[in-house]
Amino acid sequence: MKRNTAALALTAVLIGSAAATMTFAADGGAVTSPAATATAIFAGGCFWCTEADFEKLPGVVSAESGYTAGKEVNPTYEQVSAGNTGHTEAVRVVYDPARVSYPQLVEYFWRTIDPTARNRQFCDVGSQYRSGIYWQNEAERTVAEASREALLKSGKVSRIHTEILAASAFYPAEEYHQDYYKKNPLRYNYYRRGCGRDAQLERIWGSR
Repeated sequence: MKRNTAALALTAVLIGSAAATMTFAADGGAVTSPAATATAIFAGGCFWCTEADFEKLPGVVSAESGYTAGKEVNPTYEQVSAGNTGHTEAVRVVYDPARVSYPQLVEYFWRTIDPTARNRQFCDVGSQYRSGIYWQNEAERTVAEASREALLKSGKVSRIHTEILAASAFYPAEEYHQDYYKKNPLRYNYYRRGCGRDAQLERIWGSR
């Protein structure tokens, strides 16, 4: 039988959150084109800001705003913001491990929050704005805990209230919250300045 000379494409979904694309050339040989991604979950107060910060980092494909670490199933923004669900505003980061590693994400994350604050971030007060790193496997847990200890030993901060917990269900926030900083740049920038987020970050970490 005469072989079809057109290239055949096959997308294979791997275990977990990774994916890879493989193309079969005309001669039957496989030509790999890596497109692997992984996910990480962080809470840094207002998810508009945390999403915007992570999407600026090279190697991050996207960040999705949502709710996690609580008990309510499929919570709404109104429920979470009332502070009764146990959830915190969080982001699920999709990243390319070939360009940025999980340890690098964790180190970057610290410098986008105030880890010394308990149950708040900047002008937003309440457990729904607490900061957190939510590990999805033991390797991530080890990285997060070691990073916290190293930060404390560095003397840069005197205490850390950021929780480090096993990841639980992550519920995507309503569509109008996704990429809010892109959809409503004027309102977003006004909020961020008014909340004093960047001014406080500079006081803690210096110029970024």
